[in-house]
Amino acid sequence: MMNRVSILTALLLMGASAMAQKVPEKNIEKSVLTDKINNYLDKRPMTAEDLWKLGRVSTEGLSADGNTVIYGVSNYSFEENKSEKNLYTISVKGGVAQNFTTEPGGESVVEVTANNDVIYLYKGQLWTKNLKGGAATQLTNYEGGLSNVKLSPDKKHILFSQSVLITKNHSKDKYADLPKSNVYIYDNLDYRHWDTDNDGRFNHPFVATYDNGKIGEAIDLLEGQPFYSPTAPFGGAEDFAWSPDSKSVLYVCKKKAGTEYATSTNTDIYQYALGTKQTKNLTEGMMGYDTHPTFNKQGNRLAWLSMKTDGYEADKNDIILQDMATGQKVNLTGHWDETVNAFVWSNDGKKIYFVAPTRGTVQLFAIDVPANLQVRSLPNIQQLSEGQFDISGIVGETKDGLVVTSTKMTQAAEIYVYNLKSKKLNPITTVNDSKYVQFKETKVEGRFTKASDGEDLFSWVIYPPDFDPTKKYPTLLFCQGGPQSATTQGYSFRWNFQLMASQGYIIILPNRRGMPGWGTKWNEDISKDWGGQPIRDYLSAIDDLKKEPYIDHDRIGAIGASYGGYSVFMLAGMHEGRFKSFISHCGLFNMESWYGTTEELFFANYDLGGPYWDKANAKTYKDFNPIKHIDKWNTPILIFQGGKDYRVPIGQGQEAFQVAQLKGIKSRFVFLPEENHWVLSGHNAQVWQREFFGWLKETL
Repeated sequence: MMNRVSILTALLLMGASAMAQKVPEKNIEKSVLTDKINNYLDKRPMTAEDLWKLGRVSTEGLSADGNTVIYGVSNYSFEENKSEKNLYTISVKGGVAQNFTTEPGGESVVEVTANNDVIYLYKGQLWTKNLKGGAATQLTNYEGGLSNVKLSPDKKHILFSQSVLITKNHSKDKYADLPKSNVYIYDNLDYRHWDTDNDGRFNHPFVATYDNGKIGEAIDLLEGQPFYSPTAPFGGAEDFAWSPDSKSVLYVCKKKAGTEYATSTNTDIYQYALGTKQTKNLTEGMMGYDTHPTFNKQGNRLAWLSMKTDGYEADKNDIILQDMATGQKVNLTGHWDETVNAFVWSNDGKKIYFVAPTRGTVQLFAIDVPANLQVRSLPNIQQLSEGQFDISGIVGETKDGLVVTSTKMTQAAEIYVYNLKSKKLNPITTVNDSKYVQFKETKVEGRFTKASDGEDLFSWVIYPPDFDPTKKYPTLLFCQGGPQSATTQGYSFRWNFQLMASQGYIIILPNRRGMPGWGTKWNEDISKDWGGQPIRDYLSAIDDLKKEPYIDHDRIGAIGASYGGYSVFMLAGMHEGRFKSFISHCGLFNMESWYGTTEELFFANYDLGGPYWDKANAKTYKDFNPIKHIDKWNTPILIFQGGKDYRVPIGQGQEAFQVAQLKGIKSRFVFLPEENHWVLSGHNAQVWQREFFGWLKETL
């Protein structure tokens, strides 16, 4: 008789392609493969080790005919403490995936040509391989390697980035006779960013001739200038674009340096003409972030994402459309009361599809592109998808719909087709199905509460496996970071609510003031009010949930990171006995010392009102400053802190821990010297999870 593993293996190998064709269309899809093997496995709660055994799916591109998806899967090795990414191909109808690359080291697709040659980056060089198979061929051998590559449509030029030494901030560069020194010298701000000290090297865009792998003399489009493009710290190839006629390139850059750089969000989109070698600022006078320039396939229209306000990083993100012949610009979403995450053009150029937060999820929308920009009627915006899931990204358009990525709180990213006629999601990939069917279900429900000011407050609530409403459960209030980040149906590999619930906890995640998806005012209301209504929203949500008979009032904790960690520190001084335990990761504790050490000062200036020495900001630095409320601290607290976190520097965690220790409060400090604001190492993440759940067992 076949055992369970044998049955599972057989099911995986049998007609998966045929099964995928029979998947019923419904808003929240489960693959037929999942349903088939579900009955053959003993279910158990998810563990932290399970979380890191999941494959992490990334979309890479579509074939020219739209029938094949190229995607990546990163798998983590506990033994080697690193991930290995390989590329796969699969039909948009689903079925059995095929390995496309197997070499050690990650590959990323640059483009798929009309004859289905996949051009991809591997170890800093371009390679090519046809979708039909055959051997991979190395195209380039460029000194220093290539990053963020964009090939011109006619394949005669290449655009890429490299790091260039501009200012000698590091002693080894300034004093060549002292090669063993390690000193940084600065005369201005922008001396560090995210987790990196500024050594005087800046990523610059380069353009060169290209002939089937042969790269000519490259031109530095920012030669001698101390500016970043792609933008730091997270910009990538999306900051570059070619005009469809191959005659010009676009790049995103914040052409500011030093203190001006640290206090501004004013990025612009620049167009460099290959023929004249002249550069033009396409977004002159647009003062906030301008990003993601994208031409339609017809080449006559350019769209990009734009924020209005300089210094406000969480401003409403709009889609701006420009007619390239006349230069006329139109804000397509200015009349719409939400913010855009990302967008793509339809193949015919008549629509733009985009994703945006809405009511606790991220959904798919479409906007009709005006044929005549002189007509001032408001463009029609339509929400296409709806359900208890996120549409986290759009890959491209097929004849039946859109290839998208989607997540739920109980499912990591997979690739789907959203059918524009049936308005349903159909799965393409099922990378983690065989793992998820082993785990007991953690139910997720939405819940509305009346906030202290009478507004409706939405929360997600996640329940433990085998939830029994007649029993009592320990409960965790999750405080979101950002602060203007949405709490939706996303999937995290650290703050994983499926994992938390699987350990026997109920978790509530309020969509408190400051989160997008509930109108621009709701999103804006947190700025300069960090310790006010948003904190009261958290208390309203947990107080309402406590009315349920299954909540154990003596076992309630509060957890969070970044602004969520700040929220934990604030709650520790004002919770009036509601909580029995706290966990803060990289939280802001002393707003004065934080203002003096954080790197993106535009954020602090806008959200806090400005510096602590300005008396107009007294409320921020007194009433909304956790360190001013430590006289009421009396509850066990666990504090995580990254050593390379320049957004919320190390002193914040140290100060909070020292207070707790000196006050005799049960406390623990978990210091991660090599981690930044996040935890990226697999082994470090396992320590993080063990300390996290170990603390909860001790204190709840």
